[in-house]
Amino acid sequence: MSEANGHPYSWSAIFNGYEPTTMADCGFPGIPIYLAKQKFPDDRIAGARVTHVWTQDALLSQHISNATYIDTVVPSPEDMIGAVDAVLLARDDAENHRQFADPFLAAGLPVYVDKPFAHSRRAAEAFFSQEVRDAQIFSCSALRFAQEMLVPSEELARIGGVTRISAQVPKSWTKYAIHVIDPILANCGKLPAVSDVRVRQFGAENDCTEVSFAWDGGERTCQITAFGREPSPISVSYSGPRGTIHTEFADSFAAFKRALCVFLEDSVIGRHSHAAQILDAIDILELGT
Repeated sequence: MSEANGHPYSWSAIFNGYEPTTMADCGFPGIPIYLAKQKFPDDRIAGARVTHVWTQDALLSQHISNATYIDTVVPSPEDMIGAVDAVLLARDDAENHRQFADPFLAAGLPVYVDKPFAHSRRAAEAFFSQEVRDAQIFSCSALRFAQEMLVPSEELARIGGVTRISAQVPKSWTKYAIHVIDPILANCGKLPAVSDVRVRQFGAENDCTEVSFAWDGGERTCQITAFGREPSPISVSYSGPRGTIHTEFADSFAAFKRALCVFLEDSVIGRHSHAAQILDAIDILELGT
């Protein structure tokens, strides 16, 4: 489990349901709030369960197990090989992803790697080279599948096409910029011929990052700001010659559930690789790292 990332609790609850009293002590106040708005067991993912858990702290692993009805706490990650059908690598410290994922990839297991997958295209391509079969690795920001972040193509046509994008996130560029990069690419596709890249650090503790660039031969522009410790919504605005469309993230449960279902459909059951989309996103993420 990585610092300040509650996905082991939330993702497990989306599969298994949860025990409210234990979940209230998970250390992430937003999780029990959005879980309480759902109707369990109806809203959990049917047909799959989280059956094993490991973290670097046995007491923490047991707490996650108690909060989300996980049957088995294992003393080391590799103890899951041979006992599970797939792995959720629910930690967002990209610099540590390979060391945890590689044994499972070598064993042929599909792995959902939490965002960001990697910090550079070079690291990402080296990661994908560890696949022993197609579509074994899945990764995304769940916001790529958030309904409120997706804009129908006819709406983009209504504003005359996208000529300017403005987006913002809280926290660091490294961990949170992917939350707007993925939906931008889902709506606009790959941003070709990126140029005029500018990176600015600012804020009281110099922890805010603003990345600006042009694409499509300089005809269109994008500015993404990560506001560090300052509060900020996660939002994207798309502007064209005939108007602006604003999107803002609101529903964590629905986005996480959809992303987990896509992993099951495309990597566990199917063989539909998301490598191209992942690499396109990392190309943009790398501009600010």
